[in-house]
Amino acid sequence: MNTLNWIVFLWQFSCGISIISFAYGLFKRSWISMIISLVSFLPVSYYFLGAENELKFIGYTPILMLLFILLFKESKKRI
Repeated sequence: MNTLNWIVFLWQFSCGISIISFAYGLFKRSWISMIISLVSFLPVSYYFLGAENELKFIGYTPILMLLFILLFKESKKRI
C-alpha cells in the first residue's frame, strides 16, 4: 500500500509552519509572524488538549503565543 495520509501530512505541515514562524517571530520580534504561528498551531493544540496525560499542556501553547503577540505589538507602539 503506497498511500499518503493527507490528514497526517497537513497536521505535520501545520506544526512545521508554526515552529518556523514562531522561531522567526522571536528572532525578529515580529508580531505578525507570531499571529501566523498562533493560527497554524491551533489544530495541533486542539489535538493535544484531548490527551489524558501531561501532553495536554502542549495545548495551552497558543496562550503563550498570544502573550508574545501582545508584548511585541506594545513594544512596536512605543518605538
